[in-house]
Amino acid sequence: MTDQQGRPRPGAVFDALGTAYEKAFAGAPAHRRSLEWLLGRLAPGSRVLDVGSGTGRPTAQTLASAGHEVLGIDVSPVMVELAARQVPAASFRCADIRDVPLADGSFDAVCVYFSLLQLSRAEQADVVRRLVRALSPSGHAVLATVPIDLEDVEGVFMGHPVRVSSFGAEDFAAVAEEAGLEVLDRDEVLFTPDHPDAQPEPHLFLHCRRLPAAAGAG
Repeated sequence: MTDQQGRPRPGAVFDALGTAYEKAFAGAPAHRRSLEWLLGRLAPGSRVLDVGSGTGRPTAQTLASAGHEVLGIDVSPVMVELAARQVPAASFRCADIRDVPLADGSFDAVCVYFSLLQLSRAEQADVVRRLVRALSPSGHAVLATVPIDLEDVEGVFMGHPVRVSSFGAEDFAAVAEEAGLEVLDRDEVLFTPDHPDAQPEPHLFLHCRRLPAAAGAG
């Protein structure tokens, strides 16, 4: 259940949570608004990468139901199995996004809903840069996180041990911009998950477009 550094394996907590995670978070109004924002900017049949696709709900299901070609990537085999069963119109792959080859310009949109928090800050910034390169020119990206200034902190998430890193809101926006994204819209809310142990937590959604200059970003 741990990696080579003795930390909780990123997928382990989600293997354990299964549909409990969906129940706690899938109804978040801000997440639904974010998906509506993205749907309003996608051409028919767009290719969308969903990073940290979880159970497939609501992200992959919403996008696939609108006729888009969705690929979900998740480190949890339990989540991938659930997603494949619940959202057969999308495709899902069990993998670590850090290890997945991404061809330049291969997606029209990328969604990253709260799926980077178990990576270090440097890893998060690197993943965002790679995802921007995988976007088609002027493609869109939605990045969501818990905007708290912390690095490699032990915590408990829905009863399970985790180690978490994150950025404050302005620093997370800077990560997006430095990767070659233009932040078109941002939504900051306080959300309480539907779980007995839950406390209100801040959520930040960045709705972005790839800048043409990002094509040469390294």
